[in-house]
Amino acid sequence: MIARYSLPEMAELWTDQARYATWAEVEVLASQAQALLGRVPEDALADIRRARVPSAARVAELERERDHEILAFLAAFCADIPDDSARWVHLGMTSYDLVDTALGHTLARACDLLIGAVARLRGVLADKAAEHRNTVCIGRTHGMHAEPTTFGHKLAGFAFAIDRSLRRLEAAREEVAVGTISGSVGTYALIDPFVEEYVCGRLGLGVESVPSQVVARDRHAQLVQAVAALGACVEQIATEVRLLSRTEVREVEESRTGGYQGSSAMPHKRNPTTSERLAGLARLLRGYAGTMLEDVALWHERDLSHSSVERVVLPDAMILAHYQATAAADLVAGLQVFPDRMRAAIDQTGGVVYSSAVLADLLEGGTERERAYRAVQAAADGAVSSRADFGTLLRAEGIDIGPLRPERFLAHHDVVFKRLESLRDMGH
Repeated sequence: MIARYSLPEMAELWTDQARYATWAEVEVLASQAQALLGRVPEDALADIRRARVPSAARVAELERERDHEILAFLAAFCADIPDDSARWVHLGMTSYDLVDTALGHTLARACDLLIGAVARLRGVLADKAAEHRNTVCIGRTHGMHAEPTTFGHKLAGFAFAIDRSLRRLEAAREEVAVGTISGSVGTYALIDPFVEEYVCGRLGLGVESVPSQVVARDRHAQLVQAVAALGACVEQIATEVRLLSRTEVREVEESRTGGYQGSSAMPHKRNPTTSERLAGLARLLRGYAGTMLEDVALWHERDLSHSSVERVVLPDAMILAHYQATAAADLVAGLQVFPDRMRAAIDQTGGVVYSSAVLADLLEGGTERERAYRAVQAAADGAVSSRADFGTLLRAEGIDIGPLRPERFLAHHDVVFKRLESLRDMGH
């Protein structure tokens, strides 16, 4: 992933050098397990433990000769180890015993970083929702004015969507944090299952139930689908900010630096560029989800068609999702909210947004539904077309109404915020 959308703590996990360091860790742990079984001499294990992690440049150099990254890594790793000891490295293992176990360890750490960022986003949304629980604004359906709601209600919905995303990620982490050290077709033909148990246990990983040399790829597909769903939930937040930031609406605005410049030609522009960026990144994440589903079906026990895909998709998806969740939390935390603009939007159509309350009152008073609906609709149409007051037009038709206030629609609003408290408790 390009540096623009990468945060260092996540990007570092996916460098070539980090991968080789994890491979070296797996090889040392496997040798330790073999030593416990009495298959690797203690002096050889001491030599293996002292070996340095080879540089990415050296592995690349050897790979150009051998056309095999794992063998290039092993040659570079063993160059530091005396020959009598080097022969015990990778004993009974095949390439993907190393690769997939290390990948499970990397994905577990990447998931932990992402889960932390998403938990922060959930907390920021929940706190902002509580702050604006009584900030009245207009609800919109089909993009049109509907009934009054609160800005806190909107944010509470987003907070629960992110909470669901968090739980999907936690479930996916459990499924993807596995390894296997089981040999060429997963039958443990040349290696004791204790080695797998020992290595995976030391790395905090589960074990693939029925290995085929590789870890099953539906696990990785599940993770990237969870990441894509998270991206879509962040996009929903970003889209709402974009819509509410429009000049004629301006109910919210992204925070700005003192030196902000929105356009090279128009100095007045105040564009929701962070929200637009977050929406764009969600498109990439959705694309990655479909690509990873293509990796699930491999030929027989395995083939290599998944490898090239994963080298791109897994780092990019985790790096992008981590950046997106972090940027979304910063966006919400710094969001400027304009309650006066929100109230003005409710009032600008002369009260027609209270039509459902008037209709409900007429129905409860005994008026036949079609007659009540048509009478209220006619008054609403008149108010919109002539910019007259909705209540005045109703009264002119003999329809007696009470005060038209947005608070009428919020009588049971507290139930949402009682539910929200559970999310706020998790964040503190």
